[in-house]
Amino acid sequence: MPMPKSILLIDDDLLVLMTMKRLLAREGYKVTTAFNGQAALRKMEDDGFDLIISDIKMPGMDGIETVRKIREYLARNNKHPIPEIFITAYAKEDIYKEALALNVAGYIQKPFDVKTLQQTVRNAIDKTNYNNHN
Repeated sequence: MPMPKSILLIDDDLLVLMTMKRLLAREGYKVTTAFNGQAALRKMEDDGFDLIISDIKMPGMDGIETVRKIREYLARNNKHPIPEIFITAYAKEDIYKEALALNVAGYIQKPFDVKTLQQTVRNAIDKTNYNNHN
């Protein structure tokens, strides 16, 4: 039986974190949560993840900075890049452009529906499987 895909979920909103964790776990994913960018970086050291889902607007280190730091960490440690999906309730153009410039695997607008979340996650993970096995 294949190992369940592992997702690092980063959001400062506890309700969003728990709701998404439950939805993704129901789909068979192993979900690790982080309440902020610093916690996410610490969790990167313990575990290998197949996908990172991060809120953009968080106090302290925002999602864009968190993703940049995770990428630096992976590069420094000769680890495979991990696809990222941004979630946000803020449709500010500059933030969206900054997120697009990072070339993330997906972008989910809050409030999101379950189908959009599942499909975006599936697409990002499928892309990884394809890229890592070809």
